[in-house]
Amino acid sequence: MWSYHLSLNPDMYHGFNQKPPFFEGWYYKVISEDEHQRYAIVPGAILGASGHAFIQVLNGSTGASTYHTFPLEDFWASQDTFEIRIGPNRFNRDSIHLQIDDPQSQVSGELHFDGVTPWPVKVTSPGIMGWYAWVPLMECYHGVVSLDHSINGSLLIDNEQLDFTLGRGYIEKDWGQSFPEAYIWFQTNHFEQPGTCITASVAIIPWLGSAFRGFIIGLWHADRLYRFATYTGARIEKLELFDDHVEWVVRSREHRLELSATRPLGGLLLGPTRIEMGKRVNETLLSTIEIRLSAISGEQIFAGKGRNGGLEAHGDLERLLKMK
Repeated sequence: MWSYHLSLNPDMYHGFNQKPPFFEGWYYKVISEDEHQRYAIVPGAILGASGHAFIQVLNGSTGASTYHTFPLEDFWASQDTFEIRIGPNRFNRDSIHLQIDDPQSQVSGELHFDGVTPWPVKVTSPGIMGWYAWVPLMECYHGVVSLDHSINGSLLIDNEQLDFTLGRGYIEKDWGQSFPEAYIWFQTNHFEQPGTCITASVAIIPWLGSAFRGFIIGLWHADRLYRFATYTGARIEKLELFDDHVEWVVRSREHRLELSATRPLGGLLLGPTRIEMGKRVNETLLSTIEIRLSAISGEQIFAGKGRNGGLEAHGDLERLLKMK
């Protein structure tokens, strides 16, 4: 398996022939049509002394979460496309099939995704990371499998039948050695205008013995992707973190984007270190994210308020905020 093929297919499993430390995980966010059911389902694998496969399930409405472990022998991935299996559980771009039965929780059912909208991939910019996707040995790589799609199907969770038909979903992934030392991430695709999605992250990026503050923002609106990123030459005008919200303003040559996201309480997910799945990361699916996109001239292009937002703010955030 060679890296050129994998770099042009960021949704696929990248762990073939990798040595520890290495992790890879996919993040499925599923919201029911009435928005009463909010779940994040995170399958993946970590290599090392405590290597194993896992499936995390977060109830975004209550904050309850479960972490289900499987032997690495139960993990399988296709070498040709995005398709993974963890025991009897199956995951790909267009569907998930769950059959989890252990003392923590019982989860079963199938969800199918229609109108999957992947982040565009080109040789010069293979996905959300741009040309950084070609750089070897980065601490953490990121991919967006689908910015927005509809859902059909249901899940049976602890004897409660949950219908997700006509709901909305989002899929992303991470792989590499470890999560960043500090980062802020948020996402929503629940605006008044269907089909609009914002995904945004800023993190401390190790680089040649030093580090810098790197960021990536994608706003998908009216069938157009507006990108603001370190690799596009965009700049941060403001980044402030408060107990109850985040304020972030970025500017590119053509556009200015203002972001404000609330920070309600969430639930704990486990994140990878170079040794194990040891980081306890607080994630909410209840954030409200307001955005305003305008031309540099000041003319407003879009303004909206997104619901059911996923948000994480983790690590040495003071250092992150002070970096330039």
